[in-house]
Amino acid sequence: MAIRALFREFFASKFARRALLVGLIATFLLCGIQLRRWTWEKTRHVRFQHDIVNGFYWGSQSVEEGRRLSADDNSAGSWAAFFRGYFALYDEVKREAYENDYRLDYPPLRLLVISIWAKEVRTEFPGVDDGHPHYVGVLLKANLLCELISAIAIFFLVRFWLRRTTGEMTAQFSRIFPPEHRAWICGLAAAAVVWLEPSMILDAHGWPQWDVWIVPFYLFAVLAALKNRWLVCGCLLATGAMFKGQLLLVAPFFVLWPLWQKRWTCALRMLAGFAATTAFLVSPWLLRNSTAWISVAIVAGVSSLFLLRRGSPHPEAWIAGIVACAAFLVGAFDGGSFAWFQIGFVYGSEHYPYLFISSCYNLPLLLSNLGWSLKDVFWSTQFGSLHFAITLQWTLRLLYLSTLALCARGAARHMRNRDPRLLIAIAMPWLLMFALLGQMHERYLVWGAVVSAVALGVSIRLSMIHFIISAASTAMIVHVMLTDRKIESTLRAIDVLRSARPYASALVLVCVAVYLWNMLSNRIPIFQARLKSSKISSLSLGPASEQAAADGVL
Repeated sequence: MAIRALFREFFASKFARRALLVGLIATFLLCGIQLRRWTWEKTRHVRFQHDIVNGFYWGSQSVEEGRRLSADDNSAGSWAAFFRGYFALYDEVKREAYENDYRLDYPPLRLLVISIWAKEVRTEFPGVDDGHPHYVGVLLKANLLCELISAIAIFFLVRFWLRRTTGEMTAQFSRIFPPEHRAWICGLAAAAVVWLEPSMILDAHGWPQWDVWIVPFYLFAVLAALKNRWLVCGCLLATGAMFKGQLLLVAPFFVLWPLWQKRWTCALRMLAGFAATTAFLVSPWLLRNSTAWISVAIVAGVSSLFLLRRGSPHPEAWIAGIVACAAFLVGAFDGGSFAWFQIGFVYGSEHYPYLFISSCYNLPLLLSNLGWSLKDVFWSTQFGSLHFAITLQWTLRLLYLSTLALCARGAARHMRNRDPRLLIAIAMPWLLMFALLGQMHERYLVWGAVVSAVALGVSIRLSMIHFIISAASTAMIVHVMLTDRKIESTLRAIDVLRSARPYASALVLVCVAVYLWNMLSNRIPIFQARLKSSKISSLSLGPASEQAAADGVL
Protein backbone atom coordinates (compact mmCIF):
# COMPACT_ATOMS: atom_id res chain seq x y z
CA MET A 1 0.00 0.00 0.00
CA ALA A 2 2.83 2.39 0.82
CA ILE A 3 4.48 1.73 -2.55
CA ARG A 4 1.18 2.33 -4.38
CA ALA A 5 0.67 5.58 -2.50
CA LEU A 6 4.20 6.62 -3.37
CA PHE A 7 3.56 5.98 -7.07
CA ARG A 8 0.29 7.93 -6.91
CA GLU A 9 2.06 10.86 -5.31
CA PHE A 10 4.82 10.69 -7.89
CA PHE A 11 2.46 10.69 -10.88
CA ALA A 12 0.34 13.45 -9.35
CA SER A 13 3.25 15.83 -9.92
CA LYS A 14 3.23 17.42 -13.38
CA PHE A 15 7.00 17.90 -13.25
CA ALA A 16 7.56 14.23 -12.42
CA ARG A 17 5.33 13.12 -15.31
CA ARG A 18 7.14 15.37 -17.76
CA ALA A 19 10.56 14.26 -16.53
CA LEU A 20 9.54 10.62 -16.90
CA LEU A 21 8.24 11.28 -20.42
CA VAL A 22 11.42 13.07 -21.50
CA GLY A 23 13.54 10.26 -20.06
CA LEU A 24 11.45 7.63 -21.84
CA ILE A 25 11.70 9.43 -25.20
CA ALA A 26 15.45 9.90 -24.79
CA THR A 27 15.85 6.19 -23.97
CA PHE A 28 13.90 5.12 -27.06
CA LEU A 29 15.89 7.56 -29.20
CA LEU A 30 19.27 6.31 -28.01
CA CYS A 31 18.22 2.67 -28.23
CA GLY A 32 17.07 3.20 -31.81
CA ILE A 33 20.37 4.84 -32.79
CA GLN A 34 22.38 2.08 -31.15
CA LEU A 35 20.23 -0.59 -32.82
CA ARG A 36 20.98 0.94 -36.21
CA ARG A 37 24.70 0.96 -35.52
CA TRP A 38 24.55 -2.65 -34.39
CA THR A 39 22.60 -3.62 -37.53
CA TRP A 40 25.19 -1.99 -39.80
CA GLU A 41 28.06 -3.78 -38.05
CA LYS A 42 26.44 -7.23 -37.81
CA THR A 43 25.26 -7.38 -41.44
CA ARG A 44 28.70 -6.83 -42.91
CA HIS A 45 28.94 -10.35 -44.36
CA VAL A 46 25.43 -10.45 -45.84
CA ARG A 47 25.14 -6.86 -47.02
CA PHE A 48 23.53 -6.34 -50.43
CA GLN A 49 26.39 -4.47 -52.11
CA HIS A 50 24.80 -4.20 -55.58
CA ASP A 51 22.69 -1.16 -54.78
CA ILE A 52 25.58 0.71 -53.16
CA VAL A 53 27.85 0.03 -56.13
CA ASN A 54 25.11 0.93 -58.62
CA GLY A 55 24.35 4.20 -56.85
CA PHE A 56 28.00 5.16 -56.68
CA TYR A 57 28.46 4.33 -60.35
CA TRP A 58 25.65 6.59 -61.55
CA GLY A 59 26.63 9.35 -59.16
CA SER A 60 30.14 9.16 -60.56
CA GLN A 61 28.72 9.33 -64.08
CA SER A 62 27.20 12.73 -63.24
CA VAL A 63 30.59 13.91 -62.01
CA GLU A 64 32.38 12.58 -65.09
CA GLU A 65 29.81 14.10 -67.42
CA GLY A 66 30.40 17.46 -65.76
CA ARG A 67 34.15 17.11 -66.25
CA ARG A 68 33.64 16.22 -69.90
CA LEU A 69 31.49 19.30 -70.50
CA SER A 70 33.90 21.65 -68.71
CA ALA A 71 35.87 24.13 -70.76
CA ASP A 72 39.10 23.62 -68.83
CA ASP A 73 40.56 21.37 -66.14
CA ASN A 74 40.50 24.09 -63.49
CA SER A 75 36.70 24.30 -63.49
CA ALA A 76 36.10 20.55 -63.92
CA GLY A 77 35.72 19.99 -60.19
CA SER A 78 33.50 22.99 -59.51
CA TRP A 79 29.84 22.84 -58.53
CA ALA A 80 28.90 24.58 -61.78
CA ALA A 81 30.51 21.74 -63.73
CA PHE A 82 28.84 19.21 -61.47
CA PHE A 83 25.35 20.58 -62.17
CA ARG A 84 26.06 20.71 -65.90
CA GLY A 85 26.88 17.03 -65.79
CA TYR A 86 23.88 16.24 -63.60
CA PHE A 87 21.42 17.97 -65.95
CA ALA A 88 23.04 16.39 -69.03
CA LEU A 89 23.21 12.81 -67.75
CA TYR A 90 19.66 11.75 -68.65
CA ASP A 91 20.06 12.83 -72.28
CA GLU A 92 23.47 11.19 -72.49
CA VAL A 93 22.15 7.90 -71.10
CA LYS A 94 19.21 7.95 -73.50
CA ARG A 95 21.49 8.68 -76.44
CA GLU A 96 23.95 5.91 -75.60
CA ALA A 97 21.42 3.23 -74.57
CA TYR A 98 21.14 0.05 -76.63
CA GLU A 99 17.51 -0.87 -77.45
CA ASN A 100 16.21 1.45 -74.72
CA ASP A 101 18.04 -0.45 -71.98
CA TYR A 102 19.08 2.55 -69.90
CA ARG A 103 20.15 0.67 -66.74
CA LEU A 104 19.59 3.96 -64.88
CA ASP A 105 16.19 4.21 -63.18
CA TYR A 106 16.73 7.00 -60.65
CA PRO A 107 14.23 9.91 -60.52
CA PRO A 108 15.78 13.40 -60.52
CA LEU A 109 16.09 14.11 -56.79
CA ARG A 110 17.39 10.65 -55.99
CA LEU A 111 19.99 11.01 -58.71
CA LEU A 112 20.91 14.43 -57.32
CA VAL A 113 21.52 13.10 -53.79
CA ILE A 114 23.50 10.12 -55.07
CA SER A 115 25.55 12.38 -57.36
CA ILE A 116 26.41 14.79 -54.53
CA TRP A 117 27.46 11.83 -52.41
CA ALA A 118 29.68 10.47 -55.21
CA LYS A 119 31.25 13.89 -55.76
CA GLU A 120 32.11 14.27 -52.08
CA VAL A 121 33.56 10.75 -51.91
CA ARG A 122 35.70 11.32 -55.01
CA THR A 123 36.90 14.66 -53.66
CA GLU A 124 37.95 13.13 -50.33
CA PHE A 125 39.24 9.84 -51.79
CA PRO A 126 40.48 10.61 -55.34
CA GLY A 127 41.55 7.04 -56.05
CA VAL A 128 38.29 5.35 -55.14
CA ASP A 129 36.73 3.24 -57.89
CA ASP A 130 33.73 1.61 -56.22
CA GLY A 131 31.14 2.16 -53.51
CA HIS A 132 33.00 0.78 -50.52
CA PRO A 133 30.79 0.59 -47.40
CA HIS A 134 33.10 2.89 -45.44
CA TYR A 135 31.99 5.78 -47.65
CA VAL A 136 28.24 5.28 -47.16
CA GLY A 137 28.09 7.02 -43.78
CA VAL A 138 26.46 10.20 -45.08
CA LEU A 139 23.69 8.23 -46.78
CA LEU A 140 23.10 6.22 -43.61
CA LYS A 141 22.73 9.49 -41.72
CA ALA A 142 20.20 10.62 -44.32
CA ASN A 143 18.30 7.38 -43.71
CA LEU A 144 18.46 7.97 -39.96
CA LEU A 145 17.10 11.50 -40.37
CA CYS A 146 14.20 10.29 -42.55
CA GLU A 147 13.39 7.53 -40.04
CA LEU A 148 13.33 10.04 -37.20
CA ILE A 149 11.12 12.44 -39.17
CA SER A 150 8.80 9.54 -40.04
CA ALA A 151 8.37 8.67 -36.36
CA ILE A 152 7.64 12.32 -35.55
CA ALA A 153 5.14 12.50 -38.43
CA ILE A 154 3.34 9.37 -37.19
CA PHE A 155 3.06 10.94 -33.74
CA PHE A 156 1.52 14.15 -35.06
CA LEU A 157 -0.77 12.24 -37.43
CA VAL A 158 -2.21 9.87 -34.80
CA ARG A 159 -2.49 12.56 -32.16
CA PHE A 160 -4.17 15.01 -34.54
CA TRP A 161 -6.82 12.58 -35.73
CA LEU A 162 -7.60 11.04 -32.33
CA ARG A 163 -8.15 14.52 -30.95
CA ARG A 164 -10.88 14.93 -33.56
CA THR A 165 -12.61 11.72 -32.50
CA THR A 166 -14.47 11.05 -29.28
CA GLY A 167 -12.96 9.28 -26.30
CA GLU A 168 -15.19 6.24 -26.78
CA MET A 169 -13.81 5.65 -30.25
CA THR A 170 -10.13 5.33 -29.42
CA ALA A 171 -8.31 2.03 -29.02
CA GLN A 172 -9.52 -0.18 -26.19
CA PHE A 173 -6.15 -0.37 -24.46
CA SER A 174 -5.93 3.43 -24.32
CA ARG A 175 -9.01 3.70 -22.11
CA ILE A 176 -6.88 3.05 -19.04
CA PHE A 177 -5.54 6.58 -19.55
CA PRO A 178 -7.43 9.84 -18.90
CA PRO A 179 -9.34 11.06 -21.99
CA GLU A 180 -7.27 14.23 -22.28
CA HIS A 181 -4.05 12.17 -22.63
CA ARG A 182 -5.22 9.36 -24.92
CA ALA A 183 -4.38 11.07 -28.21
CA TRP A 184 -0.75 11.84 -27.46
CA ILE A 185 -0.17 8.51 -25.66
CA CYS A 186 -1.38 6.58 -28.72
CA GLY A 187 0.71 8.92 -30.89
CA LEU A 188 3.83 8.24 -28.83
CA ALA A 189 3.19 4.49 -28.94
CA ALA A 190 2.87 4.57 -32.74
CA ALA A 191 5.99 6.74 -33.06
CA ALA A 192 8.00 4.35 -30.85
CA VAL A 193 6.89 1.38 -32.94
CA VAL A 194 7.93 3.15 -36.14
CA TRP A 195 11.27 4.22 -34.70
CA LEU A 196 12.05 0.60 -33.77
CA GLU A 197 10.48 -0.95 -36.89
CA PRO A 198 12.80 -3.90 -37.70
CA SER A 199 12.16 -4.08 -41.45
CA MET A 200 12.80 -0.36 -41.86
CA ILE A 201 16.04 -0.57 -39.86
CA LEU A 202 17.22 -3.61 -41.80
CA ASP A 203 16.31 -2.02 -45.14
CA ALA A 204 18.02 1.29 -44.32
CA HIS A 205 21.05 0.09 -42.34
CA GLY A 206 21.56 -3.57 -43.21
CA TRP A 207 20.79 -3.79 -46.92
CA PRO A 208 21.21 -0.71 -47.25
CA GLN A 209 18.60 0.96 -49.44
CA TRP A 210 17.03 4.41 -49.60
CA ASP A 211 13.34 3.45 -49.55
CA VAL A 212 12.68 5.35 -46.32
CA TRP A 213 13.29 8.72 -48.01
CA ILE A 214 9.69 8.97 -49.25
CA VAL A 215 7.94 8.00 -46.01
CA PRO A 216 8.00 11.49 -44.39
CA PHE A 217 6.59 13.05 -47.57
CA TYR A 218 3.65 10.63 -47.60
CA LEU A 219 2.86 11.04 -43.91
CA PHE A 220 2.99 14.83 -43.97
CA ALA A 221 0.92 14.80 -47.18
CA VAL A 222 -1.78 12.89 -45.27
CA LEU A 223 -1.56 15.39 -42.41
CA ALA A 224 -1.86 18.29 -44.86
CA ALA A 225 -4.94 16.66 -46.43
CA LEU A 226 -6.56 16.22 -43.01
CA LYS A 227 -5.97 19.92 -42.35
CA ASN A 228 -7.52 20.82 -45.73
CA ARG A 229 -4.21 22.02 -47.16
CA TRP A 230 -4.53 20.18 -50.42
CA LEU A 231 -2.09 22.37 -52.35
CA VAL A 232 0.64 21.54 -49.82
CA CYS A 233 -0.39 17.88 -50.02
CA GLY A 234 0.23 17.85 -53.77
CA CYS A 235 3.59 19.60 -53.36
CA LEU A 236 4.75 17.00 -50.83
CA LEU A 237 3.66 14.06 -52.99
CA ALA A 238 5.44 15.44 -56.06
CA THR A 239 8.65 16.05 -54.12
CA GLY A 240 8.57 12.56 -52.64
CA ALA A 241 7.96 11.00 -56.06
CA MET A 242 11.15 12.64 -57.30
CA PHE A 243 13.03 10.49 -54.78
CA LYS A 244 11.15 7.25 -55.43
CA GLY A 245 8.68 6.75 -58.26
CA GLN A 246 6.64 4.14 -56.36
CA LEU A 247 4.95 7.02 -54.55
CA LEU A 248 3.07 7.68 -57.79
CA LEU A 249 1.28 4.34 -57.37
CA VAL A 250 -0.50 5.55 -54.21
CA ALA A 251 -0.91 9.19 -55.28
CA PRO A 252 -4.35 8.58 -56.94
CA PHE A 253 -5.68 7.95 -53.42
CA PHE A 254 -5.37 11.68 -52.75
CA VAL A 255 -7.41 12.51 -55.85
CA LEU A 256 -10.17 9.99 -55.18
CA TRP A 257 -10.44 10.86 -51.49
CA PRO A 258 -11.87 14.40 -51.93
CA LEU A 259 -13.86 13.29 -54.98
CA TRP A 260 -15.83 10.84 -52.81
CA GLN A 261 -16.59 13.82 -50.56
CA LYS A 262 -17.75 15.80 -53.63
CA ARG A 263 -15.07 18.37 -52.93
CA TRP A 264 -13.90 18.83 -56.49
CA THR A 265 -11.86 21.94 -55.73
CA CYS A 266 -9.75 20.03 -53.18
CA ALA A 267 -8.79 17.45 -55.79
CA LEU A 268 -7.92 20.21 -58.26
CA ARG A 269 -5.81 22.01 -55.66
CA MET A 270 -3.91 18.80 -54.96
CA LEU A 271 -3.27 18.27 -58.66
CA ALA A 272 -2.21 21.91 -59.06
CA GLY A 273 0.33 21.57 -56.26
CA PHE A 274 1.59 18.30 -57.68
CA ALA A 275 1.95 19.68 -61.20
CA ALA A 276 3.55 22.95 -60.08
CA THR A 277 6.14 21.22 -57.88
CA THR A 278 6.97 18.73 -60.63
CA ALA A 279 7.36 21.51 -63.19
CA PHE A 280 9.60 23.46 -60.82
CA LEU A 281 11.87 20.49 -60.08
CA VAL A 282 12.27 19.46 -63.75
CA SER A 283 12.35 22.97 -65.21
CA PRO A 284 16.11 22.74 -66.00
CA TRP A 285 15.27 19.95 -68.45
CA LEU A 286 12.02 21.45 -69.77
CA LEU A 287 13.17 25.04 -70.29
CA ARG A 288 16.39 24.87 -72.27
CA ASN A 289 16.78 28.54 -73.33
CA SER A 290 16.04 32.08 -72.20
CA THR A 291 13.01 32.34 -74.48
CA ALA A 292 11.33 29.42 -72.72
CA TRP A 293 12.01 30.91 -69.28
CA ILE A 294 10.71 34.34 -70.33
CA SER A 295 7.55 32.78 -71.79
CA VAL A 296 6.74 30.96 -68.57
CA ALA A 297 7.54 34.08 -66.52
CA ILE A 298 5.12 36.13 -68.63
CA VAL A 299 2.37 33.53 -68.14
CA ALA A 300 3.03 33.52 -64.38
CA GLY A 301 2.92 37.32 -64.16
CA VAL A 302 -0.22 37.77 -66.26
CA SER A 303 -2.16 34.97 -64.54
CA SER A 304 -1.17 36.25 -61.09
CA LEU A 305 -2.23 39.80 -61.91
CA PHE A 306 -5.55 38.68 -63.38
CA LEU A 307 -6.53 36.20 -60.66
CA LEU A 308 -5.46 38.36 -57.72
CA ARG A 309 -7.27 41.42 -59.03
CA ARG A 310 -10.39 39.42 -59.78
CA GLY A 311 -10.44 37.96 -56.26
CA SER A 312 -10.88 34.36 -57.41
CA PRO A 313 -11.16 31.65 -54.73
CA HIS A 314 -7.90 29.78 -54.15
CA PRO A 315 -5.84 32.00 -56.49
CA GLU A 316 -2.59 30.29 -55.47
CA ALA A 317 -3.87 26.95 -56.78
CA TRP A 318 -5.01 28.48 -60.06
CA ILE A 319 -1.67 30.25 -60.54
CA ALA A 320 0.27 27.08 -59.71
CA GLY A 321 -1.76 25.01 -62.16
CA ILE A 322 -1.54 27.54 -65.00
CA VAL A 323 2.21 28.03 -64.61
CA ALA A 324 2.77 24.25 -64.47
CA CYS A 325 0.78 23.71 -67.68
CA ALA A 326 2.70 26.53 -69.35
CA ALA A 327 6.05 25.02 -68.37
CA PHE A 328 5.17 21.60 -69.77
CA LEU A 329 3.69 23.04 -72.96
CA VAL A 330 6.68 25.31 -73.57
CA GLY A 331 9.01 22.38 -72.92
CA ALA A 332 7.10 20.16 -75.36
CA PHE A 333 7.06 22.71 -78.20
CA ASP A 334 10.43 24.40 -77.63
CA GLY A 335 12.81 21.46 -77.53
CA GLY A 336 12.65 20.61 -73.85
CA SER A 337 13.85 17.20 -72.71
CA PHE A 338 11.57 14.56 -71.19
CA ALA A 339 14.35 12.00 -70.76
CA TRP A 340 14.06 12.45 -66.98
CA PHE A 341 10.53 11.04 -67.20
CA GLN A 342 11.29 8.15 -69.52
CA ILE A 343 14.39 7.05 -67.64
CA GLY A 344 13.42 7.95 -64.08
CA PHE A 345 9.83 6.69 -64.14
CA VAL A 346 8.72 4.79 -67.26
CA TYR A 347 11.83 2.63 -67.58
CA GLY A 348 11.56 1.50 -63.96
CA SER A 349 8.03 0.24 -64.54
CA GLU A 350 9.15 -1.84 -67.55
CA HIS A 351 12.59 -2.93 -66.40
CA TYR A 352 11.46 -6.11 -64.61
CA PRO A 353 8.68 -7.85 -66.61
CA TYR A 354 8.01 -10.48 -63.93
CA LEU A 355 5.12 -11.15 -61.58
CA PHE A 356 7.38 -10.63 -58.57
CA ILE A 357 11.05 -9.95 -57.84
CA SER A 358 13.13 -12.20 -55.56
CA SER A 359 10.99 -13.24 -52.58
CA CYS A 360 7.58 -11.54 -52.24
CA TYR A 361 4.72 -12.59 -49.98
CA ASN A 362 1.83 -11.46 -52.18
CA LEU A 363 -0.82 -12.51 -54.68
CA PRO A 364 1.50 -12.45 -57.74
CA LEU A 365 3.76 -15.04 -56.08
CA LEU A 366 0.79 -17.38 -55.60
CA LEU A 367 -0.26 -16.81 -59.22
CA SER A 368 3.28 -17.56 -60.36
CA ASN A 369 3.19 -20.84 -58.47
CA LEU A 370 0.04 -21.68 -60.45
CA GLY A 371 1.91 -21.16 -63.72
CA TRP A 372 0.90 -17.59 -64.60
CA SER A 373 3.29 -14.96 -65.95
CA LEU A 374 3.02 -11.18 -66.08
CA LYS A 375 2.19 -10.87 -69.79
CA ASP A 376 -0.26 -13.79 -70.01
CA VAL A 377 -3.59 -12.78 -71.54
CA PHE A 378 -6.20 -12.88 -68.81
CA TRP A 379 -9.17 -11.77 -70.91
CA SER A 380 -9.67 -10.98 -74.61
CA THR A 381 -12.53 -10.09 -76.90
CA GLN A 382 -13.19 -9.22 -80.52
CA PHE A 383 -15.15 -6.16 -81.73
CA GLY A 384 -15.36 -6.50 -85.48
CA SER A 385 -11.85 -6.13 -86.81
CA LEU A 386 -10.53 -4.88 -83.45
CA HIS A 387 -9.03 -7.29 -80.94
CA PHE A 388 -8.71 -6.32 -77.28
CA ALA A 389 -6.65 -8.30 -74.79
CA ILE A 390 -6.05 -7.62 -71.12
CA THR A 391 -2.92 -9.19 -69.67
CA LEU A 392 -2.56 -10.39 -66.11
CA GLN A 393 -0.44 -7.30 -65.45
CA TRP A 394 -3.32 -4.97 -66.33
CA THR A 395 -5.83 -7.15 -64.53
CA LEU A 396 -3.87 -6.76 -61.32
CA ARG A 397 -3.55 -3.02 -61.93
CA LEU A 398 -7.31 -2.66 -62.41
CA LEU A 399 -7.94 -4.71 -59.28
CA TYR A 400 -5.57 -2.46 -57.35
CA LEU A 401 -7.20 0.74 -58.64
CA SER A 402 -10.62 -0.61 -57.70
CA THR A 403 -9.55 -1.35 -54.14
CA LEU A 404 -7.78 2.01 -53.98
CA ALA A 405 -11.07 3.71 -54.88
CA LEU A 406 -12.74 1.76 -52.04
CA CYS A 407 -10.04 2.96 -49.65
CA ALA A 408 -10.65 6.55 -50.72
CA ARG A 409 -14.38 6.08 -50.16
CA GLY A 410 -13.70 4.66 -46.71
CA ALA A 411 -11.41 7.58 -45.88
CA ALA A 412 -14.10 10.06 -46.94
CA ARG A 413 -16.75 8.34 -44.82
CA HIS A 414 -14.53 8.01 -41.76
CA MET A 415 -13.46 11.63 -42.04
CA ARG A 416 -17.09 12.69 -42.06
CA ASN A 417 -17.92 10.46 -39.07
CA ARG A 418 -14.67 11.32 -37.24
CA ASP A 419 -13.95 7.63 -37.01
CA PRO A 420 -10.41 6.51 -36.03
CA ARG A 421 -10.53 3.91 -38.83
CA LEU A 422 -9.46 6.74 -41.11
CA LEU A 423 -5.95 5.89 -39.91
CA ILE A 424 -6.33 2.41 -41.38
CA ALA A 425 -7.57 3.89 -44.66
CA ILE A 426 -4.37 5.92 -45.12
CA ALA A 427 -2.21 2.82 -44.61
CA MET A 428 -4.18 0.67 -47.06
CA PRO A 429 -2.73 2.05 -50.35
CA TRP A 430 0.77 0.82 -49.49
CA LEU A 431 -0.49 -2.58 -48.31
CA LEU A 432 -2.71 -3.10 -51.36
CA MET A 433 0.06 -1.97 -53.71
CA PHE A 434 2.37 -4.70 -52.45
CA ALA A 435 -0.30 -7.38 -52.04
CA LEU A 436 -1.90 -7.04 -55.49
CA LEU A 437 0.46 -5.49 -58.04
CA GLY A 438 3.04 -7.36 -60.06
CA GLN A 439 6.71 -6.40 -60.41
CA MET A 440 7.04 -5.78 -56.68
CA HIS A 441 10.36 -6.05 -54.92
CA GLU A 442 10.47 -7.70 -51.52
CA ARG A 443 11.47 -4.40 -49.88
CA TYR A 444 8.29 -2.61 -50.90
CA LEU A 445 6.24 -3.97 -47.99
CA VAL A 446 8.41 -1.86 -45.67
CA TRP A 447 6.23 1.17 -46.52
CA GLY A 448 3.10 -0.66 -45.46
CA ALA A 449 4.85 -1.97 -42.35
CA VAL A 450 5.79 1.58 -41.31
CA VAL A 451 2.53 3.37 -42.09
CA SER A 452 0.33 0.60 -40.62
CA ALA A 453 1.74 1.51 -37.20
CA VAL A 454 -1.15 4.00 -37.07
CA ALA A 455 -3.27 0.96 -36.10
CA LEU A 456 -2.10 1.53 -32.53
CA GLY A 457 -4.58 4.40 -32.47
CA VAL A 458 -7.50 2.21 -33.57
CA SER A 459 -7.65 -1.19 -31.82
CA ILE A 460 -5.56 -3.94 -30.26
CA ARG A 461 -6.55 -6.47 -32.92
CA LEU A 462 -5.42 -4.27 -35.80
CA SER A 463 -2.23 -3.44 -33.90
CA MET A 464 -1.40 -7.15 -33.73
CA ILE A 465 -1.88 -7.41 -37.50
CA HIS A 466 0.61 -4.58 -37.92
CA PHE A 467 3.26 -6.64 -36.13
CA ILE A 468 2.53 -9.63 -38.39
CA ILE A 469 3.03 -7.43 -41.46
CA SER A 470 6.24 -6.07 -39.93
CA ALA A 471 7.54 -9.60 -39.35
CA ALA A 472 6.71 -10.61 -42.93
CA SER A 473 8.49 -7.55 -44.31
CA THR A 474 11.57 -8.31 -42.21
CA ALA A 475 11.59 -11.97 -43.27
CA MET A 476 11.55 -11.09 -46.99
CA ILE A 477 14.48 -8.70 -46.64
CA VAL A 478 16.44 -11.26 -44.60
CA HIS A 479 15.73 -13.93 -47.22
CA VAL A 480 17.15 -11.86 -50.07
CA MET A 481 20.21 -10.76 -48.11
CA LEU A 482 21.03 -14.33 -47.09
CA THR A 483 20.40 -15.69 -50.59
CA ASP A 484 22.71 -13.12 -52.17
CA ARG A 485 25.73 -14.33 -50.16
CA LYS A 486 24.74 -17.95 -49.30
CA ILE A 487 26.98 -18.46 -46.30
CA GLU A 488 27.08 -22.09 -45.24
CA SER A 489 25.70 -21.34 -41.78
CA THR A 490 22.61 -19.69 -43.27
CA LEU A 491 21.66 -22.32 -45.88
CA ARG A 492 19.12 -23.92 -43.56
CA ALA A 493 17.47 -20.57 -42.87
CA ILE A 494 17.29 -19.89 -46.62
CA ASP A 495 15.54 -23.22 -47.23
CA VAL A 496 13.02 -22.54 -44.45
CA LEU A 497 12.23 -19.07 -45.74
CA ARG A 498 11.88 -20.35 -49.31
CA SER A 499 9.50 -23.14 -48.34
CA ALA A 500 7.43 -20.76 -46.21
CA ARG A 501 6.75 -18.29 -49.04
CA PRO A 502 3.32 -19.63 -50.12
CA TYR A 503 2.05 -19.78 -46.53
CA ALA A 504 3.48 -16.37 -45.68
CA SER A 505 1.87 -14.95 -48.84
CA ALA A 506 -1.52 -16.27 -47.76
CA LEU A 507 -0.99 -14.84 -44.27
CA VAL A 508 -0.12 -11.38 -45.63
CA LEU A 509 -3.16 -11.42 -47.91
CA VAL A 510 -5.40 -12.37 -44.98
CA CYS A 511 -3.95 -9.52 -42.90
CA VAL A 512 -4.54 -7.02 -45.70
CA ALA A 513 -8.07 -8.39 -46.18
CA VAL A 514 -8.83 -7.94 -42.47
CA TYR A 515 -7.64 -4.34 -42.64
CA LEU A 516 -9.74 -3.74 -45.77
CA TRP A 517 -12.85 -5.37 -44.26
CA ASN A 518 -12.51 -3.40 -41.04
CA MET A 519 -12.11 -0.16 -42.96
CA LEU A 520 -15.10 -0.78 -45.25
CA SER A 521 -17.50 -2.13 -42.62
CA ASN A 522 -20.56 -0.03 -41.96
CA ARG A 523 -20.72 -0.43 -38.20
CA ILE A 524 -22.09 2.66 -36.50
CA PRO A 525 -19.49 4.57 -34.48
CA ILE A 526 -20.06 4.37 -30.73
CA PHE A 527 -20.81 8.02 -30.20
CA GLN A 528 -23.41 8.01 -33.01
CA ALA A 529 -25.06 4.87 -31.63
CA ARG A 530 -25.33 6.45 -28.18
CA LEU A 531 -26.70 9.64 -29.68
CA LYS A 532 -29.39 7.73 -31.57
CA SER A 533 -30.35 5.65 -28.54
CA SER A 534 -30.66 8.77 -26.38
CA LYS A 535 -32.91 10.40 -28.96
CA ILE A 536 -35.15 7.32 -29.15
CA SER A 537 -35.40 7.16 -25.37
CA SER A 538 -36.34 10.83 -25.08
CA LEU A 539 -39.04 10.61 -27.75
CA SER A 540 -40.51 7.23 -26.83
CA LEU A 541 -43.68 7.09 -24.71
CA GLY A 542 -43.71 3.32 -24.35
CA PRO A 543 -42.29 0.91 -21.79
CA ALA A 544 -38.73 1.62 -22.87
CA SER A 545 -39.06 5.20 -21.75
CA GLU A 546 -40.49 4.17 -18.42
CA GLN A 547 -37.68 1.64 -17.94
CA ALA A 548 -35.09 4.33 -18.75
CA ALA A 549 -36.69 6.66 -16.21
CA ALA A 550 -36.64 3.91 -13.61
CA ASP A 551 -32.99 3.23 -14.33
CA GLY A 552 -32.29 6.92 -13.92
CA VAL A 553 -33.99 6.98 -10.52
CA LEU A 554 -32.11 3.92 -9.39
